[in-house]
Formats: sequence, C-alpha cells, structure tokens
Amino acid sequence: MRILAIDYGEKWLGLALSDPLQLTAQPLGTHCLSSEEENRLFFARLLAKHSVGQIIVGWPLQMNGESGNQARRAQEFAGWLERNFSLPVVLWDERLTTKQAQSLMQEQNIPAAKGKNIEHTIAAVLILESYLERKRLDESGN
Repeated sequence: MRILAIDYGEKWLGLALSDPLQLTAQPLGTHCLSSEEENRLFFARLLAKHSVGQIIVGWPLQMNGESGNQARRAQEFAGWLERNFSLPVVLWDERLTTKQAQSLMQEQNIPAAKGKNIEHTIAAVLILESYLERKRLDESGN
C-alpha cells in the first residue's frame, strides 16, 4: 500500500507518493483544483492507479499551533477526501515546509516565478518524508 501526501493550496495541490514499502517519498507533480466532479475523477484515477491506501494532507498550522484560515481549508479538503474515497486521511503539521521548499529551490537556482508548482511538489515530498520518519520511529518504539 502506498501513501499519498498533498500540500494543499487554494489553487494548486502538490503531490508526493511513497513506495509500496513506505520507505521513500517521490514527487508526483501538481494538480490544479477545478470543479468538484473533475477533482473527484482526478483523485479516483490517481488513487486506483497507484494503489493508495492512506492520504496525508499538509496542515498549515500557525507557528503558535493555532488553526488559521488556510488550516481550516485544508481540514475541509481532508474531510472531502475522506467522504469521497473512504480512505484514512491524516492531517500532518506542515509548518515551515514551504520555507524549506523555497530554500531547496534557491540552492538549485530555480526562479521563484517559474517554480511555484515545483514548490508545492517539494513541500508534499517534505510532508511525506516527515510522516514516514515519524511512522518508523513509532513502529520501532521510540
């Protein structure tokens, strides 16, 4: 079973996918949000094609841990996924992943104007890597 991670944005979603053993995270690209029906079809195909058994949605909490507008929208989106696809959906703290993604893009000399989609994808990979690492630690008893 693979895990899909989503960096939620108002217009674009960054996507990353684990390998079947849930050891690594690979970038999967971005998806531009459109109508509810088109989004439902997109995710139905994606989840079936990659044998996804769990979804992680980045939860952009504020630095003080409180939930702002963007975090509430991510929660609503996570609820939509759960209702439509009957898969476990986990909200995962994604504080600072956008800044980390921007730093990685700067290191690779990717201009910010050209890299918004890349930024979302990198953020999704970082979210998934963080989740997989925590999962490994929990399973090892640490």
